[in-house]
Amino acid sequence: MKIIQNRRTFLTGLSAAGSAGLFKVPSIAAGEPPPETTTIRLPMPSAACLAPLSLAEELLHEEGFTDVRYVPSSMTAAAMVPDGVVDLDMQSWSDYLPLVDAGRPLTVLAGIQVGCMELRANDSIRSVADLRGKRVGVNAIGATDHMLVSMMAAYVGLKPASDINWVVNPTATQAELFTSGEVDAFIGFPPEPKKPCPRDVGHVIVNITNDRPWSNYFCCMAVANTDFIRSNPLATKRALRALLKATDICHQQPERAAQWMADVGFSHECAMMTMKDTRYDLWREYDPEDTVRFFALRLNELGMIKKTPNEVISGFTDWHFFREIKRELKM
Repeated sequence: MKIIQNRRTFLTGLSAAGSAGLFKVPSIAAGEPPPETTTIRLPMPSAACLAPLSLAEELLHEEGFTDVRYVPSSMTAAAMVPDGVVDLDMQSWSDYLPLVDAGRPLTVLAGIQVGCMELRANDSIRSVADLRGKRVGVNAIGATDHMLVSMMAAYVGLKPASDINWVVNPTATQAELFTSGEVDAFIGFPPEPKKPCPRDVGHVIVNITNDRPWSNYFCCMAVANTDFIRSNPLATKRALRALLKATDICHQQPERAAQWMADVGFSHECAMMTMKDTRYDLWREYDPEDTVRFFALRLNELGMIKKTPNEVISGFTDWHFFREIKRELKM
């Protein structure tokens, strides 16, 4: 009951703050045609950095969705969108690019946030180039951490397949493997619910929030089921607008957003760290197409996807909703 009450209190305050113009966002939905459907399905956030998905609920109601459903999710549930299990999601390049490479019905709509992952290492490693011959823990070959470290390594001239000793051990977290000395480096992700924060061991080699070129591009982006978009263009725009408004809230009220994530099961300390470390304020400034092009090129060069950046952009992105909303929510 405490979690439910805190959630209601948060959303009530959020609605009141929105109506008071706290975020300087005009009320637009009332003057538009209603959405084609009043039901929208989103995944339950599997990491603290996905807070906009949760904070969007009341905003979605304001956009005309009377039935906002949250579907149980996990860190490896990227296929929920093309499978038609959810309609809208926040996904990183590592989630959506392999899916669109396989031709799945998924469309990238907008950039959401920058950052939230770090390459952490022991004292024998001071730069990405020092990964040569070292043990790097990853969740799986082809997983997000494997792809990200591979791109970082290739960017400085290493050959990821032969220069790095990849360690896959599903019986423990990467932070636990690092602490026990089984790996020399790993990618620290934002915490899952009821999991300890992985950002308090070793030292940071690369923080994608701050270190170029990674900080020049979005990490998580808004994606939707292609069939849902085609059948419900008005609903798609309204849902995306709610998500982008929620992103503004994460930037402008990080303490409040972190408390909400703590109320639904995340570590408050790690949620607060994630809110402060993640750039939720750049979606108006960065071009989302640049992100798709950059990561598609990196993965294509590594042989991890076959489609070229132009093929991905022409076949699996749609920016017109984003451009309209960006004009509407200009601050």
